Amino acid sequence: MIRVVGIGLNGRESLTKQVQEVVSQADLLMGSKRHLSYFPEYSQDKIIISNFWQDIQTLKKIKFHYHSIVILVSGDPLFFGLGRLLLEQFNIEELAFYPHLSSIQIAFSRVKIPWQDAKIISGHGRNLDELISSLQQGLEKIAVLTDSTNNPQAIAKLFLSLKTTINYDIWVCENLGGTDEKINCFTPQVLADIESDRFSALNIVILLRDNNIDLSQNELKNLPIFGIEDRYFLSFKDRPGLMTKKEIRMIILGELSLKSQENIWDIGAGTGSISIEIARLCPNSHIFAIEKTAIGINLINKNCQRFQTNNITSIQAEAPNKLSKLPNPNRIFIGGSGGNLIDILDVCRDKIANNGVIIITLATLDNLAITLNWVSENCWNYQLLNINMSRSISVASLTRLSPLNPVFLVKVFRD
Repeated sequence: MIRVVGIGLNGRESLTKQVQEVVSQADLLMGSKRHLSYFPEYSQDKIIISNFWQDIQTLKKIKFHYHSIVILVSGDPLFFGLGRLLLEQFNIEELAFYPHLSSIQIAFSRVKIPWQDAKIISGHGRNLDELISSLQQGLEKIAVLTDSTNNPQAIAKLFLSLKTTINYDIWVCENLGGTDEKINCFTPQVLADIESDRFSALNIVILLRDNNIDLSQNELKNLPIFGIEDRYFLSFKDRPGLMTKKEIRMIILGELSLKSQENIWDIGAGTGSISIEIARLCPNSHIFAIEKTAIGINLINKNCQRFQTNNITSIQAEAPNKLSKLPNPNRIFIGGSGGNLIDILDVCRDKIANNGVIIITLATLDNLAITLNWVSENCWNYQLLNINMSRSISVASLTRLSPLNPVFLVKVFRD
């Protein structure tokens, strides 16, 4: 039999008496130098595992010479451990597993957070695409098994480069179960600037979503005049990426040709990011944020409170309903139409002031064709932008590009 024994950083003491007896009766003991050092009195054959694959191939050749073989591993061998490789190389009847607490289990107990709903990701010799996706989704709890490349600092830098709408606290848990165990919590900004050799090689990272909705006075003071980072806006919990991204927002604001003391419609306002940018740029203008969902209206109101803007009126309605009752607009932004694009454009045509501008963002060729056909039939002028952008993201010591969704921007106006 090949018995795979999970062991903690406190060595022999982490094992029950039954499992200690299993180890003592083995006639071949395998493990890393650290694992074997826990049993200095062991006098039978030993093999130091330095290369899992090569050492397993050696074991396949010599296993018939031994009655009982014990392989020492960290934590739970069937949780991102050596167990999977052993099951691929040996018959299931040859193997028995004696798991110890996993590092993830211990880490969440130290942070005192339930973890049955956590996303567990291994960064051992792997890319961090799964982590990128999880952060972009805004998952509430994420645990990452790190290595020397995908270390805590690299994870913090990766998070910051994504510029998501969700903030996280990052816990670094070192030497779990050992006498030199350390548990510390950092903001991503602080962690990204810490020297890479600050932490023990034996660490895992837990990211916990920060649900605080308040901005400090210092944060408000330091916000740019326009082009607010996406992460400052409250967004949909189940779809945190569903908002007009900062880079696209800045183009829209420029194309609107904003002036002071105007009435502005934001149709399909979503989280209110466009409305809030306009409100901060033009405090003497009045913005009407039209959004059909109650969740969206709630987010708009919370974001208005968050950014301390008082010149936005949120209106729950499925456009074009209620548009005809609003003051005539000087500028209109249409970010969503709910399938009513033509009806919305007809009302906008009748209501917009002289020298007004309509900006429409579209994600599909179908709606682009509908818009251009409407423009032609109504003898308006237009300019079309096809916006394709990518953001750089840090992956360990490398940088790559992550594309934003392409957008068509149509600027509609009269001479």
